[in-house]
Amino acid sequence: MKKLLEYFHKLLTETATTFLRYSYAEINWEARMIGLTGPRGVGKTTLILQYIKKNLNPAETLYVTAEDFYFADHKLIDLADAFMKQGGRYLFIDEIHKYKNWAKELKLIYDYYAELHLVFTGSSILDINKGASDLSRRAVMYHMQGLSFREYLQLFHQLTAETYTLEDILTHQVKIPDLKHPLKYFADYLKRGYYPFSLEGDFEIRLQQIINQTLESDIPLFADMNVTTGRKLKQLLAIISKSVPFKPNFSNIATMLSASRNNIADYCLYIEEAGMIAQLRDDTGGIRGLGKVNKIYLDNPNLVYGLAESSPNIGNVRETFFLNQLRVKHTVRASTMADFQIDDMTFEIGEKTKGRKQIQDIEKAYVVKDNIETGFLNTIPLWQFGMTY
Repeated sequence: MKKLLEYFHKLLTETATTFLRYSYAEINWEARMIGLTGPRGVGKTTLILQYIKKNLNPAETLYVTAEDFYFADHKLIDLADAFMKQGGRYLFIDEIHKYKNWAKELKLIYDYYAELHLVFTGSSILDINKGASDLSRRAVMYHMQGLSFREYLQLFHQLTAETYTLEDILTHQVKIPDLKHPLKYFADYLKRGYYPFSLEGDFEIRLQQIINQTLESDIPLFADMNVTTGRKLKQLLAIISKSVPFKPNFSNIATMLSASRNNIADYCLYIEEAGMIAQLRDDTGGIRGLGKVNKIYLDNPNLVYGLAESSPNIGNVRETFFLNQLRVKHTVRASTMADFQIDDMTFEIGEKTKGRKQIQDIEKAYVVKDNIETGFLNTIPLWQFGMTY
C-alpha cells in the first residue's frame, strides 16, 4: 500500500484546482457510494483529485487506479480492509472497469465497511444493474461529458461566464461582457475544445489513442467480445464517420461488416454509451432513451474533425454541436419538420443565411444560425447553446 499512497500524493500535488468541471457542483459528495462515468478524456480523474485536494484530509484518503499492477495479486476488498484499519475513511477507485468482478467487490465493501465512503469512476458503458451484483440501490451514479463551450472559454481563455437555461437563450438573455467576438473562439472549440487534454498538445494523436482504446479495449472487455468483433466496431465507426448524419440501415451495415443484422444495433449502443456516437431518436417510445433511431451522429464536433478524411461537412458539425450540448439538460428528439425537437419546441440549424420557410407554420419554432454573434426574435446564434452547462 505504501507505493499506492506515494503515487496518490504525487498526483495530488500536481492537481490544479483553479478550474472545476460542471459536474463538481452537481455531485452529492456526502453519499456513501458514488459512481462517476463518462467517455475517456473528459476529466473524471482530475475532478475527483480536485475534490480530495479541496475538501478531504489526505491522511484519511486514498486514491488508486484499478489499472495499477498492485491489483495483479491484490483484491480491492483486502485493500479496503487494510485501509480502514489504518484510519482510512475515503477510498477513490479510478478506472474501475479495468478490475475483474468490480461490482461484486464494491458491493461487499459497501456492505462490510459502513464507515467507508467509496467513489469510483469508469467507462460510460458500465452497467451497475448487471447480474447478482446489482449496485443500483447502493451507488449514486453521475455521468460527465466533455467541455461545454462555456467551460472551454474559461479553461482555454480565462473568460468566465455563467450558465444559461434554454429559456434564457431563446429570450436573448445571454450576456458575456468580456467576450466581444465569440465566433473565433467557437471555431477553435469545434475543432479541439471538447476534450480538456487539448491544452497539453499533440491533440490529434491523443484523440486517436482514445478512439482506439475505447473500441479495442473498453467495449470488448465490457461485452466479452473477441478481437475480431472489436475490429468490427472500428469498421462500423468508420462507416458512420464517412456519412454522418447517418440514417441507419442495419441490413446494409451487417452485409458490409459480415456480421449478423441483430448485432449491429447492439454495437451501435455500445459505441454510443462509450461516447463515440450519438443516436438521435424519434418520440415513438415516449420515454427518454427509447424510440426508433432516426439518425446517427458522431458524439461531438472534435470527433467529426478527427475522423474526417477531408474537410468535414459543416452542416453536420453544427447539428452535432447542438445535439451534444443540449442533451445534458434536455431530451433531444428528431423532428418530422426540421432538425430537432425539445419538448414542444422545434429547431432548424443552418448558416447565417438560413431562412424560416421550412418552419414558418410551426408554433414555437426557432432558426439556429451559425456565424452570427447576436440573435433577434426567433433567430438564435448557434454558439449560445454551448452556455447551458
